[in-house]
Amino acid sequence: MCGICGVIGIGSREVGEGAVRRMMAAMGHRGPDEEGFLFAPPLTLGMRRLSIIDLPGGSQPVWNEAANLAVVFNGEIYNFRELQKELEANGHRFRTHSDTEVIVHAYEAWGEECLNRLEGMFAFAIVELPQGPHGPASRVFLARDPMGIKPLYYAHTAGNLVFASEVRALLASGLISAELNAATLPAYLLFGSVCEPLTLIEGVRSIPPGHFMSVPTASPIEVEVTEPQAYWGGTGGRAPQHSSPDRSTTLAQTRALLARAVETHLVADVPVGVFLSSGVDSTAIAALASRVQSGIHTFTVAFPDLKFSEAEIARRTASRLGTKHLELTLSAEEMVSRLDEAVTALDQPSMDGVNTYFVSWSARQAGLKVALSGLGSDELFGGYDSFRATSAVARANRLARYLPSPVRSLAAGALAQMSDFRSSPDRLRKASAAFRDRDQLPHAYFFTRLLFTPETVRSRLRADGHLWEETAWWKWLDECGRQAQTMDGFTAISWLELRTYLLNTLVRDTDAVSMRSSLEVRVPFLHTPLVEYALSVPEAAKVGRHPKELLVAALGELLPEEIVQQTKRTFTFPWENWLRGALRERVAAGLTEWSSVLEPHLGGEWALTVWRDFLDGRTSWSRPWSLYVLNHWAKRNLGAGRTSADFEKPAAVA
Repeated sequence: MCGICGVIGIGSREVGEGAVRRMMAAMGHRGPDEEGFLFAPPLTLGMRRLSIIDLPGGSQPVWNEAANLAVVFNGEIYNFRELQKELEANGHRFRTHSDTEVIVHAYEAWGEECLNRLEGMFAFAIVELPQGPHGPASRVFLARDPMGIKPLYYAHTAGNLVFASEVRALLASGLISAELNAATLPAYLLFGSVCEPLTLIEGVRSIPPGHFMSVPTASPIEVEVTEPQAYWGGTGGRAPQHSSPDRSTTLAQTRALLARAVETHLVADVPVGVFLSSGVDSTAIAALASRVQSGIHTFTVAFPDLKFSEAEIARRTASRLGTKHLELTLSAEEMVSRLDEAVTALDQPSMDGVNTYFVSWSARQAGLKVALSGLGSDELFGGYDSFRATSAVARANRLARYLPSPVRSLAAGALAQMSDFRSSPDRLRKASAAFRDRDQLPHAYFFTRLLFTPETVRSRLRADGHLWEETAWWKWLDECGRQAQTMDGFTAISWLELRTYLLNTLVRDTDAVSMRSSLEVRVPFLHTPLVEYALSVPEAAKVGRHPKELLVAALGELLPEEIVQQTKRTFTFPWENWLRGALRERVAAGLTEWSSVLEPHLGGEWALTVWRDFLDGRTSWSRPWSLYVLNHWAKRNLGAGRTSADFEKPAAVA
């Protein structure tokens, strides 16, 4: 696990190295163990390494045997041993036992097609040097894994291409202006995170998941950059099944693929642990991991307020599995003392992520470098309410199609009188929005993920905040919705969850906050073969009496009855209590001191109105909290408010 960065198009070593060194310093927390550097005009390349596999031999850049290809890499390739054997059989010679070296040989053997052979989470840059290590670079190949687990950002500025694992690293380069991209604000307000491929920084974009860029570097004057190209589309080229396979076969295949994913994700030359809650997902991973390695480490966050704590069930699971279990008890007072540190760990603002920060921090304090997470299971197997709510929203949309706008508004208002919504104002707003503003979002699913309604966002944003359809983030959502139309109802929601909420919030936040503590988080449920298979299984095999019916049935005796039968609880802290108690003054002060960069686009007075609505019980905690995080991030990273210390001070690692 590493942080990578580079500049293409600068022939001066002094200028190129200065920019890359600043980016490397800004990502010191991603790789505290060592660094690597390459200057091959007009390219300058850098990386910071968190050593996980082949500790002495995995230094980067890694070269092929002819020394005309070099790679810097962030992530893990889980099938590297099988690929190494195949490549060695075809005449390739390896110098190390690292998964990084497999990438450069795979590219040499198969070109861009190597991406379809790699199983793992990755973002990498391969440099072509036809004249060898002391000659100029002719091309750079950038790629990102199919699920977007590892980030890769770039900016084309002043004829140069700058790329890095973090947005803040690009800002630290000195080549990028810290200007707000106001076109991303609607997405943040709608969903609580910035939607790919855009970022909150003008001109900075991500390479989307399952995409690559091939950049020629022959001219140091003007780098030609084309749009990223897709290499992965969801089912590995296989059409989804239309007939129900034998159920026993489906269950066996699901379990076998998950077991293989967990086993391969345990490969490391350092200790590996598991984030353990009281839920099905982490219990499954811990159980399967315990069959591969005895005495594996598990971690749970506990609360003094037992209403929110999963510690007791997790403790019983750990005892049954024989793991080395550790609990971190987190009080509201401790939360307050470390809140700024946790929010600052976010590379882009998000209403989520702070939870994972504290779990990652605790794991790192215990001496671990690697931890397995249950992320991705809800998306694949139907653990979210969106799998049930989307069909209701779609019916409301279809009904609204036949009613004129004034009638839709009246009917939406009538929803307020329904008992189901009186106790949940935010649920009412979402339901009303789905009926009244049916054409404001590209798929019914997106109404189930709303933070603020389209009507509210349009009314509160100034300038051109309503021109959503012209933005790259809207086109990404629209394309995902179009792809979902070819799938059955269940798989369509899986696809949309994977390509939007999971991508824009969960995996991005997990990468940022875990790496802030120099911890690598691995996600077996997002192993590409398992994802492809789950997407290909027909809806009838995935829907049943319980959420995640297929997964629970496939795991069978691995799951205790108390875990299967309990009401689903998401992994979240008791924010409602904290924002009314220990965090109240902090959040109120933060919203009062509104960012001067945000003010021309989004008024601070409205943020205080949302805060008062929360205190009066008229809205949920997530709304003022999301505005607090946005404001905190903007003041720290945008305009004159930022300093070099914001980028160059690595997090302390025990």
